[in-house]
Amino acid sequence: MKEYLIDFPVLLPKGKLFERSPAVPLKLPSWLSEEEANYYVTKFQKTGFTGPLNYYRNLNRNWELLAPWTGCEIKTPAKFITGDKDLVYHMAGMKDYIHNGGFKEDVPLLQEVVVMEGVAHYINMEKPDEINNHIYNFFRQFD
Repeated sequence: MKEYLIDFPVLLPKGKLFERSPAVPLKLPSWLSEEEANYYVTKFQKTGFTGPLNYYRNLNRNWELLAPWTGCEIKTPAKFITGDKDLVYHMAGMKDYIHNGGFKEDVPLLQEVVVMEGVAHYINMEKPDEINNHIYNFFRQFD
C-alpha cells in the first residue's frame, strides 16, 4: 500500500494573515448575503465561537479515536467533489493522493472525482445548482 504524506496544519505566514489589510473593507462573497452573514454574527455573539474552534483543537484526539480503522477501505459507491480554490485541495500531498491512486485505494468504489473551477471550500453554497445536479445524478444511477 502506497503512503501519501499530508502535512498538517496549514500554516499562515506571520504578518500575512489571509493577505488582507484590516484597513480594506471586508466584501462578502456572492453566495453569502448580508442577511445570512448577520444571522451568523448574532448567533456567535450570543454563544461565542468556542464550538467551531474546538473542532480544530480536537483534531489530534479525533485521529486517536479513529486509529483502529486505519487502513480500512470505504466500501460504498462514492463521488468526490471539491473546488479548485479550496485550501484543503492545495495542502501538501492532497492532489497526489486524490488523483494518483491513494484515494481510490482507500475508497475502491470511488466512481468519480470532480474538481469544480472557481469554487472554494463551501461548494454547496457557492454552486448549489451544480452540486445538487451532481448529487441527483449520482443517486439516480441506483434507481
